[in-house]
Amino acid sequence: MGVFQSYRLRLQRKRWRIRAIRKRGELKRVADRTSQIRPDDLLLFCTQRNEGVRLPYFLDYYREMGIGHFFFVDNDSTDGSAEYLAEQPDVSVWSTRAGYKRARFGMDWLNYLLMKYAHGHWALTVDPDEFLVYPFCDTRPLRALTDWLDASSIKSFSAMLLDMYPKGRIDEQPYYAGQNPIEIASWFDSGNYTMSRNPLFTNLWIQGGPRARMFFKDTPDKAPALNKVPLVKWDKRYAYVSSTHMLLPRGLNQVYDEWGGEKASGALLHTKFIDTFGAKAEEELVRGQHYAGSVEYIAYAQELRENPQLWCKWSERYINWRQLEILGLMSKGNWA
Repeated sequence: MGVFQSYRLRLQRKRWRIRAIRKRGELKRVADRTSQIRPDDLLLFCTQRNEGVRLPYFLDYYREMGIGHFFFVDNDSTDGSAEYLAEQPDVSVWSTRAGYKRARFGMDWLNYLLMKYAHGHWALTVDPDEFLVYPFCDTRPLRALTDWLDASSIKSFSAMLLDMYPKGRIDEQPYYAGQNPIEIASWFDSGNYTMSRNPLFTNLWIQGGPRARMFFKDTPDKAPALNKVPLVKWDKRYAYVSSTHMLLPRGLNQVYDEWGGEKASGALLHTKFIDTFGAKAEEELVRGQHYAGSVEYIAYAQELRENPQLWCKWSERYINWRQLEILGLMSKGNWA
């Protein structure tokens, strides 16, 4: 990379950090338990709106994994989820009625909280419908992974977003609070993925899966990105650029290839497609707060009215992380 491009990216990173500081005025503190955070705690950051039914299992899943403290930005929920979160002893909550889209789809808010509270911590940034799996997650806590990453001088860890869905109509089986959504959405596409490299940010751009197959079959280049870097040893100088797809400094995006092989990686099991999705899609279509004029939700609404199922004869049922490694969707790299 030339001197001009390097300077340009430094300016861009400074711009996102300044923007995040300015956006802090949109956040109202609801419950602040940050004084309880220990120096070695693993932290989780999340933006949510009306996800109350998902939150009990989400919190339990990541508590068991080893998360020490949760940070939530509640974007004007009306289902009592903000109040529920405020009652949790290991959660700090901020609320805002400001536009999600004008906050770069929530990343300005999270960049501010990461900058202020996550410096020196391993920070996991995910949505309420995303569940991280990583090599040996069935026998080793997240701390084992971050300790190995620290020992290997690795600052970031990638996880491909893997869309999960039921067999049959996505609205056929009701989801209940506290339930593992993988019990319902237990299928995924084992292939049908494309990759390209972003020459400026050096990250891989992954697309495909059931959303490309069903909702963007005529325009696959517009399908949602599936590459994510959700786990980072945070420094206050860092900033996410586009959701958790990429961040700056750009070296943090080099999460797949290394000399002599491939780096360890995980997967985010994405459980969006359960019976709650139809109402959610219609609400977001009306709000118009998502990327590119909510083109993604327009595609969802049109297709699901006619054919509300994603399963096909090539779908594969989820078993465990080892299955995903065999399929080439994640890797343990040289972590033994």
